[in-house]
Amino acid sequence: MPLVDIEQVPSGIDASRAHPARRYDYWLGGKDNFEADRESGRLVAAAFPTIRMSAIENRRFLHRAVRHLTEEAGIRQFLDIGAGLPSAGNVHEIAQEIAPESRVVYVDNDPIVLVHARALLNSSPEGRTAYLEADLNDPEHILGLAGVHETIDLSKPVALMLLAVFHFMVDDEAAHRIFRTLRERLAPGSYIVFSHATSDDLAGDPEEHRKVNNMSGIPFRVRTSAEVAEFMEGLELVEPGVSSLPHWRPNVPERERARPEDICMHGVVARIP
Repeated sequence: MPLVDIEQVPSGIDASRAHPARRYDYWLGGKDNFEADRESGRLVAAAFPTIRMSAIENRRFLHRAVRHLTEEAGIRQFLDIGAGLPSAGNVHEIAQEIAPESRVVYVDNDPIVLVHARALLNSSPEGRTAYLEADLNDPEHILGLAGVHETIDLSKPVALMLLAVFHFMVDDEAAHRIFRTLRERLAPGSYIVFSHATSDDLAGDPEEHRKVNNMSGIPFRVRTSAEVAEFMEGLELVEPGVSSLPHWRPNVPERERARPEDICMHGVVARIP
């Protein structure tokens, strides 16, 4: 059962407009979404029937990346922007299982996410978690929040998690400015975990996909793997670099991996030198 009665709209939420976090929740089979989110999700799924599989693979990529950064890179601080609604295997659960002292800040701009996060995101006694309501379009505001500085130390290495959020930024100049602002505030030795919808593996008519995205009510833009790589210029890419999500350090046999054309998302983990 949801923690809030979503048929009674909480204050501050426009239930008539689809929201990425709630639509993602719908694709994952969650209950914390409105009819506008479900209608948007159905429109996209009609054109891209494997969208639920894509959402699941994005979570699996997050799990593998956090495990790698905690176990192998020694990262103990995470800033997850566009975190979405809590689900199985959140960043702090994976990191604190390996290193209980890990600290995690979650950021999203949906009040429903705020309600759930504060109720469910319980830290280990040795570590700490915080949830903050803020918008990725204002990175300076995020970086200046007291809750960020009370939880993590930006003068030390941090893993910045940006999963499936930049494809909602259709303006290239704004997207690169926001990414650059965040990157430049991170200490050397920090990492960026990034996933993005890609056109490289997309079947069908690209114009039809654009029309569906426009009809869905949520601005959306796919980018090529080369365009994703442009965000990472000057950073050190962790092997295998920019790749289809199922191919980034897979932990299952090849025969069990999803096909790139069913996922149409690329991921990358990069280190700030």
